[in-house]
Amino acid sequence: MSATETAIASAEAHSAHNYHPLPVVVASAEGAWMTDVEGRRYLDLLAGYSALNFGHGNRRLIDAAKAQLERVTLTSRAFHHDRFADFCTRLAELCGMEMVLPMNTGAEAVETAVKTARKWGYRVKGVPDGMAKIIVASDNFHGRTTTIISFSTDPEARADYGPYTPGFEIVPYGDLTALREAMTENTVAVLIEPIQGEAGVLVPPAGYLPGVRELTRERNVLFIADEIQSGLGRTGKTFACEHEGVVPDMYVLGKALGGGVVPVSAVVSSAGILGVFRPGEHGSTFGGNPLACAVALEVIAMLRTGEYQERAAELGDHLHRELGLLAGGGAVEAVRGRGLWAGVDIAPALGTGREISERLMAERVLVKDTHGSTIRIAPPLVISKEDLDWGLDRLRTVLSA
Repeated sequence: MSATETAIASAEAHSAHNYHPLPVVVASAEGAWMTDVEGRRYLDLLAGYSALNFGHGNRRLIDAAKAQLERVTLTSRAFHHDRFADFCTRLAELCGMEMVLPMNTGAEAVETAVKTARKWGYRVKGVPDGMAKIIVASDNFHGRTTTIISFSTDPEARADYGPYTPGFEIVPYGDLTALREAMTENTVAVLIEPIQGEAGVLVPPAGYLPGVRELTRERNVLFIADEIQSGLGRTGKTFACEHEGVVPDMYVLGKALGGGVVPVSAVVSSAGILGVFRPGEHGSTFGGNPLACAVALEVIAMLRTGEYQERAAELGDHLHRELGLLAGGGAVEAVRGRGLWAGVDIAPALGTGREISERLMAERVLVKDTHGSTIRIAPPLVISKEDLDWGLDRLRTVLSA
């Protein structure tokens, strides 16, 4: 067997089959390119589901991690460390907020947001104990924990994991009327993705996010924006909410916050909201560790220049112009997205999203399918226009074959 076949066979034999990866085994990567165990190079148009916004092996991030590795990597929150205050301060400033509660993974941050909203509802809003409700949108993807999949509408994410956690109301995404009707005096929060990533990069109707902001403010309900995939430069602004001039009560962040180097996530909000926690009521051994803070501080510094947001906006306009031309030719049924992020619905007659992804892999381009015939395109923000065009040419080749 080849090196690729040997590695895949070993993985299949000794790992749970909770993923169905494309049959490529990556050995190294730099910028927007990955090299497999056979020495073949591939253009990465997925960027770790936006965790690699700044590319593979970004020198600034690697240097920050190396420097911190020589000093201290973990103290637990039992003690202070010298990177923590700067991390919380700089991230709060980037978000225009006051307080940060750091965690590790995106799912942990969403769980933290849920706990925060419920505690705020009981202690501040005065909701009767055990009665708090959180409204979410259909077709959401917020993570894989038991509580989070309890409010998923995706059968693959939800099936066989019951009993499910109560306390959530699901309404159609983009429907302000349904949202208004679902609100009661016990509603403590609305948790939504400003752009739904896993659902196929769904952008809500114009005016939806401002409408959510207005409704939540009127009803004394927290507006929680899950910007784990959409935030930190991906859409051409620091946060996707900014495209409609909206500031939520709480940001949920992850993925790119760790630069693809270490898992870093956070909930960022006001003192009046995150101030509901008292010592011992929530925590994480690795959350806010020195290594994570050092890398995230460099990510924040990079975002403060606006360079990456501007690059995502300019290249994103080019990406969507080119994809829009494909949408008129019969091979592509629809294109959605914002910035360097697109969902492309392939005509079913040409194959499933998985089949198109495999054909692109044969052309040395890596993307990932979702929901049948949709492929997602989300290259690192550092990709060159020439490399992006090369990848789009390969897509045209596959769609015209």
